Amino acid sequence: MNKKVLFIAQAAVIAAVYTVLTVVAAGFNLASGMIQVRFSEAMTILPFFTPAAIPGLAIGCLLSNLITGCMLPDVIFGSLATLLGAVGSWYLRKNRFLVTIPPVVSNCLIIPFILTYVYNIPGGIPLQMLTVGAGEVISCMILGSALLHALLPVRHHLTIEDPLDIKNDTYNSVSV
Repeated sequence: MNKKVLFIAQAAVIAAVYTVLTVVAAGFNLASGMIQVRFSEAMTILPFFTPAAIPGLAIGCLLSNLITGCMLPDVIFGSLATLLGAVGSWYLRKNRFLVTIPPVVSNCLIIPFILTYVYNIPGGIPLQMLTVGAGEVISCMILGSALLHALLPVRHHLTIEDPLDIKNDTYNSVSV
């Protein structure tokens, strides 16, 4: 199969699943606000397996934020937080224990400002960093680590070479 087609297909599936999981979380009032536990954020470990997760997660977050009625700055900067987290996870992919940290950090640093200045949620930036961080720890570190562990036995089906990487970096050398 053409690696570019596989890359696009994986990114599209990841975006779709992220969007569905976020909409489900929104049904439980967990997808936005000061306390957020987006089930979809568990997928932020996927850059460990494939670079297609980077655009997949960013597009999934963008679509989720549009569908759930977020304001434009949240759509933009919330998606940027997810993109930065996915890129960070990609760079830390050689260590499965560190791969969950970048999404937590990026969301803790960006989302509280959105909550404060876009939605006027009271409590202050430090408190919102704490509440957003707690939700991200649950979603990314706990649920994400469980997902990573569950996917390890089938990683050879998920891992592709980056069709855009001119250095032809392979992922078979990933240590687990």
